[in-house]
Amino acid sequence: MVLDAAGRKWGAEWKSWQRLGVYAKVTVAGHEVFLVKPTTYMNESGRAVSSLARFYKIAPQHCFVCFDDVSLAVGKLRIRKNGSAGGQKGMKSVIEQLGTQDIPRLRLGIGPKPDKFDLANFVLSNFPQADQPVLESALSRAVEALEMIFSQGIDKAMNVFN
Repeated sequence: MVLDAAGRKWGAEWKSWQRLGVYAKVTVAGHEVFLVKPTTYMNESGRAVSSLARFYKIAPQHCFVCFDDVSLAVGKLRIRKNGSAGGQKGMKSVIEQLGTQDIPRLRLGIGPKPDKFDLANFVLSNFPQADQPVLESALSRAVEALEMIFSQGIDKAMNVFN
């Protein structure tokens, strides 16, 4: 959802990437940026990211991963320079495929998971109507955070958005 919002703002034209996902090349704050949306199962997301990174010779430290996090309240943003997957299977796949935890990331809160929900079903379900205003605001802030990362650096974005 973050990349869809960013893509709309930045004029992304999505193209297929090796049957692993879709990508778009955009310019943000004077930087050429590739947006990649894997279409594999979540636990194989790293295949699309690593394939594109290898092809374009992008170091893992210059990749930036956006993902959902049930341990954060709905709409809460967290930006980090590196770290473990924290139980998120898509991020675990990216770390395994790129061979390092030194991958910057933005986590968008979607939690907490209701007690009687299966985690996979919860993560794949639509947001309740009551959460839509918070979600829209969070997506807008996430795109602003990405723009700040590209224009002023991750440290500045962490200070502003965390």
